[in-house]
Amino acid sequence: MMDAPVRVDSWLWAVRVYKTRSAATTACRAGHIRVNSAKVKAAQTVKPGDEVRIRISGFDRILTVRQTLTKRVGAPVAALAYEDRTPAREPQAALGLRDRGAGRPTKRERRDIDKLRGRD
Repeated sequence: MMDAPVRVDSWLWAVRVYKTRSAATTACRAGHIRVNSAKVKAAQTVKPGDEVRIRISGFDRILTVRQTLTKRVGAPVAALAYEDRTPAREPQAALGLRDRGAGRPTKRERRDIDKLRGRD
């Protein structure tokens, strides 16, 4: 627990954003990680004060580094190592989802689904 620069993939793993370090490395390789608005490779270092943007399932998660960690720690300690500045997501309603195995929709159900999706 020091404030020296640490590899971004190692830090993301240590603060429990990713389950494994190799998953964090893969995300860096795919371009899902940005540090101070620049795409980075896994070996890029982060230091306190840096802003890390992580693209997870279509949404950006914005973290500000408070403390650099090299080893994985417990969740309460990991939460102190960053400040989460992610804006709140607006809830999305499930549009026209049917149960698996429910069969083909009837004409009335199809009209209702189209109405929900805005395809009148």
